Amino acid sequence: MSESEPRSSSGDPYVATGTHVALRRLTYADAAEFTAAARRSKELHRPWLFPPLTPDDFAGYARRLIEDPARAGFLVCERPAGRIAGYININNIVHGAFLCGAVGYGAFAHAVGRGLMGEGLRLLVAHAFAASGLGLHRLEANIQPGNTASLGLVRSVGFRLEGYSPDFLYIDGAWRDHERWAITREMTSGPARPA
Repeated sequence: MSESEPRSSSGDPYVATGTHVALRRLTYADAAEFTAAARRSKELHRPWLFPPLTPDDFAGYARRLIEDPARAGFLVCERPAGRIAGYININNIVHGAFLCGAVGYGAFAHAVGRGLMGEGLRLLVAHAFAASGLGLHRLEANIQPGNTASLGLVRSVGFRLEGYSPDFLYIDGAWRDHERWAITREMTSGPARPA
């Protein structure tokens, strides 16, 4: 979805709406709000996350999420005002018989401890599995063992622990171990069939 097409035909920019948050696609126009929130949240994110802090870094980040069909970027927005509470990306989307993607996410400091990311991740899972959404069957999350907040988030949404991957991702200057968590459509509603 490009910057010029974030809204549905009804004019609603959201792909899913909950009680306290709504989920919408990331656009290039989100640069100022996103990077300001990321700068204010730098202490919260380190050493786990490194979201873009400048408009130039955001432009490359957004381009990958908007233009690469194997990725999708979403913002968790507080209702009713629409302030960005956090972000959830789906990377490495594979169709065919696999129908899977890998989620990555981060809350911004003003949203921590309010349940907004839990609601946002539940909305994302429902959208990812819906035939009218992304039509996926499985979502995976790879999390460093010491990131207790992130582990608690996926556990609260229903992801199951599937394994441990030593030296899995290169983050902050070193190869980091990760736990592998996943959720499938069967765990939430019913089976998906490849198209």
